[in-house]
Amino acid sequence: MKQIKFFLLCILCLFILCSCEDDNNTIFSTENSIDLFAMDTYMRIKVYGEDTDNVLNSVKSEIITLDNLFNVNNAESDIYNINSHCGDKIKVNVDTINLINKSIEISKETNGALDISIYPIVKEWGFTTGEYKIPDDNTINQLLQYVDFNKIKVEGDRVCIPKNSAIDLGSVAKGYTGDKISSILKENGIKSALIDLGGNIQTIGVKPNGDLWSVAVKNPTDTENYICILKVSDKAVITSGNYERYFTDENGKRYCHIMDTSTGRPAENGLISVTVIGDSGVECDALSTSLYVMGTEKAVEYCNAHKDIDAIFVTEDMKIMITENIKNSIQMLNGYIYEVI
Repeated sequence: MKQIKFFLLCILCLFILCSCEDDNNTIFSTENSIDLFAMDTYMRIKVYGEDTDNVLNSVKSEIITLDNLFNVNNAESDIYNINSHCGDKIKVNVDTINLINKSIEISKETNGALDISIYPIVKEWGFTTGEYKIPDDNTINQLLQYVDFNKIKVEGDRVCIPKNSAIDLGSVAKGYTGDKISSILKENGIKSALIDLGGNIQTIGVKPNGDLWSVAVKNPTDTENYICILKVSDKAVITSGNYERYFTDENGKRYCHIMDTSTGRPAENGLISVTVIGDSGVECDALSTSLYVMGTEKAVEYCNAHKDIDAIFVTEDMKIMITENIKNSIQMLNGYIYEVI
């Protein structure tokens, strides 16, 4: 009888440990994750729930599918096909149509600070090949005449770009992918997840113990350290900075991959890091680039006119500015202070 009672007590303890609840009645769930390399970066998707292998396999399959559609260097991709047939109407996947349309929409909202037709300029600087160089003014001016998102034509499931033009979805692809993954996870009952697509962070719900997710923002001048930690739930947190992809010349001058669409040169408008926080991954991805290109003054003006997004700006002289909505969700590190815009 004592053995039976002991056995039942063990079962009860095991049940309590497996279904332990915190003060918020949030159930601790089993953790599961996948790691993969796609879209030229390392990714990790961590979920909490029961029997999550199938949904994670679906997520992995979706990432690979989208990478194959959007990869500008993949001869089988939609983007490669569009760029290889300038002047022709090319039939593409619905995800490609959706992302191109969204990119054009944000290009209009940002007066061209985002422009997916900047690819010929990016390629000339060597950021797609790793063979870096500083183009001369004549080359840049010649290529700039082909940079104009207004000339990208979308008709139904077909896309047409002008002769000598080329597009690249690198500034928006990971954000769009994060949104698609989030939808898949939620549709399959996942209520707690952390999506890390090479630093593009998207969260679902809160941590299993009921705490908010903590997302650290790197110090752009010392990437081994951080300037702050954000507490978020159900948000995308996406950063663009001059430390991500760059090269230096013989004098030590840094040239980053974020191009100013008005000059054809790496953006140097006062900002070295822009973090955007919002509900939509694709919008945060696009706006982190756009605001960086705009520069401090115009970026602040944009945020003040669009209260549905929040941002953290770091200037060349390491001045940190944040939008008011996140002042109670941010913890500054290493002695840094912020100014509310």
